[in-house]
Amino acid sequence: MAPSSYQPPTRGDKAGSTTRSQSVETNLSHTQTTVAKLLEGKGEAVFSVRPNDTIHSVVDILREKRIGAVVVTDQNGALQGILSERDIVRRMAETPGQTLPQSVADLMTAEVKTCTPQDYLNDVLKTMTEGRFRHMPVISDGNLRGVITIGDVVHFRLKELEYEALKMKQMIVG
Repeated sequence: MAPSSYQPPTRGDKAGSTTRSQSVETNLSHTQTTVAKLLEGKGEAVFSVRPNDTIHSVVDILREKRIGAVVVTDQNGALQGILSERDIVRRMAETPGQTLPQSVADLMTAEVKTCTPQDYLNDVLKTMTEGRFRHMPVISDGNLRGVITIGDVVHFRLKELEYEALKMKQMIVG
């Protein structure tokens, strides 16, 4: 016996029409977030050095600006490489007491993985995780537009999740 509140379908009911509170599009909308969206909030400030600068000068910049890497550019601003704290620490272990006078060109990573403003954050995060690096220059039309870090991506994604949770709470509570 059916509960008293049950009403069987009747003629005229829209049997074929269903509603969904969730869809692939809404559940995966965060995967569509681009690097450009992250840069809107972060800005496009980039700290760069030249290949002939010394590691000592780079260490000063890293400390002063509280950053983990600098991009290496030529006099026209074209990307030549990237140099991170990790690169410097590894060289210090190899050449104790002799690292600071060395040139940036001796330590920098010349083959730099880059992204564009149109790239999806999830793709960039995957590339950084698989490549085991934390900084990625953003290039658009051959020009350096910014640098994003794995921390930037994670922080941005956490803010998105907090916002999604708040919206769900508001929807449930009313």
